[in-house]
Amino acid sequence: MAIHLVAGTRSARWRAGAAGLTVLGLALTACGGAKVGDTPAAAGASSGGGKCGTFNLAVNPWVGYEADAAVVAYVAQHKLGCTVKKKDLKEEVAWQGFGTGEVDAVLENWGHDDLKKKYITDQKTAVAAGPTGNNGVIGWYVPPWLAKKYPDITSYKNLNKYASQFKTSESGSQGQLLDGDPSYVTNDAALVKNLNLNFKVVYAGSETALIQAFRQAEKKQEWILGYFYEPQWFLSEVPLVKVDLPPYKVGCDAVAAAVACDYPVYDLDKIVSTKFAASGSPAYSLVKNFSWTNDDQNLVAKYIAVDKMSDEAAAKKWVEANGDKVAGWLK
Repeated sequence: MAIHLVAGTRSARWRAGAAGLTVLGLALTACGGAKVGDTPAAAGASSGGGKCGTFNLAVNPWVGYEADAAVVAYVAQHKLGCTVKKKDLKEEVAWQGFGTGEVDAVLENWGHDDLKKKYITDQKTAVAAGPTGNNGVIGWYVPPWLAKKYPDITSYKNLNKYASQFKTSESGSQGQLLDGDPSYVTNDAALVKNLNLNFKVVYAGSETALIQAFRQAEKKQEWILGYFYEPQWFLSEVPLVKVDLPPYKVGCDAVAAAVACDYPVYDLDKIVSTKFAASGSPAYSLVKNFSWTNDDQNLVAKYIAVDKMSDEAAAKKWVEANGDKVAGWLK
């Protein structure tokens, strides 16, 4: 029997107010409750002249990003004397803050060519700040037990044969394809339709709920097909097996409704506000120089998600063990 959703499961870091912010002009969830449209001065825009001042850092809703933000915030505060304001925001909402000074930096951008065109090319309120060093992979995954028992299930061509096994109360007569947070980058609804798969996309609601669903499916040998991604610490606990979709080719995802190919490998990058890039703040240099590996991120994410360390403690532990790498960011 396929696994069902765990009702109400949410990541503890993500406040209810942040979940509903999807349109321009709504409040940004932040320590001070600032809103898009406040003046840069009211939002504590970074000061120039080499002084750090306030550093407004967006934190998107997955623990890998939280790991990025934990380490960058720790270094900014303890090495540069910045006043760091973390703001828990969905991806698109964070980009809305670039033009007002509400958001200085987004540390882990997964593609988002549409947002780059809007905010970098057209509005010119944001600029790219280089790669994070992480390679991002999105795809469909099954638990190890399922791939071992039914090896052919790792090809999308065979999914309809097993669709009835994936049915849940949420998917009705179709198999369930479990996605995470609705704000994540996803082509799954189009893929299901265009590949003629007898499945329905159902949202778990958060990264935490998605992980718990896969963990339970492996432990109890339940059927689950779900959206997942790398880098992600959870893959060291449960080595999920990726399902082969039609190979990605440049341009195959250009029209969202017509997508019938796998996701590309994303070279994750950083985006900052145009004002922040020109501010002279040492925090901008830190963000621009910040680069680490998938293993680095996964380790800090594990400290936070599994070892239950605070962001501050997790970052401190990693920074103290990686002094040479941190020194390179501060040059």
